Amino acid sequence: MPPTSDARDAPAVSPWVARFAPRLAGPVLDLACGSGRHVRWLLARGLAVTAVDRDVSGLADIAGAPRLEIVAADLEAAAPAAGGWPLGDRRFAGVIVTNYLWRPLLPAIVGAVAEGGMLLYETFGRGNAAYGRPANPDFLLVPGELLDAVRGDLQVVAYEHGVIDTPRPAVVQRLCAVRGTEPATLPP
Repeated sequence: MPPTSDARDAPAVSPWVARFAPRLAGPVLDLACGSGRHVRWLLARGLAVTAVDRDVSGLADIAGAPRLEIVAADLEAAAPAAGGWPLGDRRFAGVIVTNYLWRPLLPAIVGAVAEGGMLLYETFGRGNAAYGRPANPDFLLVPGELLDAVRGDLQVVAYEHGVIDTPRPAVVQRLCAVRGTEPATLPP
């Protein structure tokens, strides 16, 4: 399925998300959702979505939509144990994180994946400074870091770390992982 844009010319849906999201069969968490490109795409496919971001103003045009919960939260304000994780012990059939990294949240993100659920994570990796922002190593994954974050908790379905050309040249790290012991159904 090719990436799509909404009518407001928002950025296209991540090809990584578009590849695996059709396997989602329940409520989805879009963490650090920004303007909601994935929120809109998932809602259009009939999924319930919880959209979380510090600034939710980019979702104003869809606030009140059926199957949409919007949570305004500063995810970096405190460690999850101190209340920085706004979702308590809620679990989701899908957890999507793109272009966002706050390492103290990684255990809570992994923990939010329900039994049989899927984590789709895609963000920038070390070496991205050669292509622009972000360049601060605090916001760039080291090779294998997402693999380490899910080890022992989730089964890795797919992982990539390298240079992409679109939507702009960048170094990215991508992971699709599921919670469960049964083999996952792979996309075509």
